[in-house]
Amino acid sequence: MSKKDDNFDDMNIDDFDDKEYKNHKENKNSQDDFEEVCYLCRRSESKVGKMIHIPNNITICSDCMQKTFDTINKGDNPYMKMMGFPPNMFHLSNEIPGMQKVKKKSEEKVTEEKEEFDRKKLPSPHIIKASLDEFIIGQEHAKKVISVAVYNHYKRIGADPVKDVEIEKSNMLMIGPTGSGKTYLVKTLARLLNVPLAITDATSLTEAGYIGDDVESVISKLLQAAGNDVKKAERGIVFIDEIDKIAKKRNTNSRDVSGESVQQGLLQLLEGSDVEVPVGASSKNAMVPMTTVNTKNILFICGGAFPDLDKIIKSRLNKQSSIGFKADLKDKYDEDMNLLQKVTVDDLREYGMIPEFLGRLPILYSLEMLTKEMLVKVLMEPKNAILKQYQSLLAMDEVELVFDPEALEAIAEKALEKKTGARALRAILEDIMLDIMYEIPKDDNIGRVIITRDYIEGKGGPVIEMRGIGKHKVIAANN
Repeated sequence: MSKKDDNFDDMNIDDFDDKEYKNHKENKNSQDDFEEVCYLCRRSESKVGKMIHIPNNITICSDCMQKTFDTINKGDNPYMKMMGFPPNMFHLSNEIPGMQKVKKKSEEKVTEEKEEFDRKKLPSPHIIKASLDEFIIGQEHAKKVISVAVYNHYKRIGADPVKDVEIEKSNMLMIGPTGSGKTYLVKTLARLLNVPLAITDATSLTEAGYIGDDVESVISKLLQAAGNDVKKAERGIVFIDEIDKIAKKRNTNSRDVSGESVQQGLLQLLEGSDVEVPVGASSKNAMVPMTTVNTKNILFICGGAFPDLDKIIKSRLNKQSSIGFKADLKDKYDEDMNLLQKVTVDDLREYGMIPEFLGRLPILYSLEMLTKEMLVKVLMEPKNAILKQYQSLLAMDEVELVFDPEALEAIAEKALEKKTGARALRAILEDIMLDIMYEIPKDDNIGRVIITRDYIEGKGGPVIEMRGIGKHKVIAANN
């Protein structure tokens, strides 16, 4: 910085009306909000200590400066020929994009974050479950388990540590058939608690050094969800979906880079460790600043459908079958829709999950298969139910949308046939509502649309009522 800049800093902005001085002051204030980042290794000032400033507004950490001196002093390297070249000659920029800068933490903000998870402000388990009830139909046991687990987890973070007692983290493993609401349950929970949430897919994870995302990428996603706020991210929730896809591969002679190796890599994250992650990017590279995130207080929830796990459970339960008066029938569990609720850790070990991984997920619970009655409730009762969404869309055209009870049952029956749970409801309704959403805007006299079972089954059309007229109009049947 020049002498003029030093003199500027000693002055008051009200005493000196100079455009150059004002610009200097504004730029300096904006820079004070961010930490300095090393030009070479891209680590922030809070990680490597005080920076060394060289011309062209370049900052270098002491480690990189020492390595540079050691390299130059050898004398037998190509760097000697490049002495004196400015960074512009190599198409390097002195500016770091704003999204990749590491923001400084003010003491006031850190205090607010600590108070945010005060035990007194944390909702009780019954309040958390009541909030989940507004959005999620059924799954009473799962909602109770996750409410208690989350309450205990954030109580553990917010409370002062108890002498001689260390409360361990309660990560969860959630098992349920596809479309039963695993992801939606976690999303709703994070929204209610106002904490950052990162959702990742285990199918994309591979062992470090192979094509794909390494296990640390899940923490990068959480940091991005927290707005690059490390303290906020360290109290967030990570949901790893499709966790059954990293089970040990059987009968394979090749290296299992996306199975057991990924489980091994996740062990330290689940238990709690310091992880270096890039700021503002999903992968590490030389042009991105790095920061450290501690996973000790991050709640990990793993979920998966675990196909064919029911066969392992059934085989275990059928071991009691034998000849005699107390023998069980071998087909006793064939029609049990909620067989997954009888799962044990031994069943998961046989499926391909390693004991060390299961040991770091102490809370194990299963979701129920959705029945026809539950699917009808899913259509109507939640706050953001899909029927309410379509009714709101047609209300914008001043048209009332009504579903007969038999029509709702027909939709639920179709969804059960697809065997994809609640996900099938959206696809079915999109198909049903296509002609209606296309035809309604043509006629401003339409006042009400009634969806019948015949229309759902393709045997007729919906009932259309005109405004102030008893006359009915029928749209072409849905084929």
